[in-house]
Amino acid sequence: MRFMGEKEPMIGKLTRRIALVVVGALIAVLAVAGVNMNGFNPFQSIRTDRSQPALLKSIKDVSQYHAAIGNFEVVVDVEDGAGWMPDIIAGRRTLFVAAGTVNTYVDLSGLADKDLMLSPDGKTVTVRLPEAQLDRPNLDHDRSYVFSQARGVLDQIADAIEVPQQAQFFKLAETKITTAAEESELRKQAQDNTQAMLTGMFSRLGLQVTFLDN
Repeated sequence: MRFMGEKEPMIGKLTRRIALVVVGALIAVLAVAGVNMNGFNPFQSIRTDRSQPALLKSIKDVSQYHAAIGNFEVVVDVEDGAGWMPDIIAGRRTLFVAAGTVNTYVDLSGLADKDLMLSPDGKTVTVRLPEAQLDRPNLDHDRSYVFSQARGVLDQIADAIEVPQQAQFFKLAETKITTAAEESELRKQAQDNTQAMLTGMFSRLGLQVTFLDN
């Protein structure tokens, strides 16, 4: 125990001087090495990524011609209420903006011999294409977000205890975008694009192509 006015022990002074010299030397070395000291924080954490490289598990052959992509956006408006309680006490209304794409393709592996026939003179080919199909919507998480949300007091308390999940909104948005894609001209556009692609390919072979209705 050291009383006021008592001189600091010689060992303590020596230890502190050594520490200052070490820190000063370290800063000098970094400066000589060209390290920018602006914003330098000796206590800053450093993340080291030791993850293994991604491993290719398998390759699947596909014979689909991806002919059209539709861009969609939908505003999901969902209101949940307790029924017998006023909205200010319990309930929530959420406006969720979702954006995504729907890919449309024609599976050429479905072509049978009867769907691809060459004329006897070898100048014309007749093709019956399979119907265009729609992929599942691919939602863009960077462009999908909760636009606004009104919550009752009980719901605010519940959200403070457990973070609400947005999976339900993405699922509902996916359903609505699927319906919109089904009702759109995507399939027809994909069919027209596929025919144009095959027409160009056969013309380079010196063949005229005729497409049959399904």
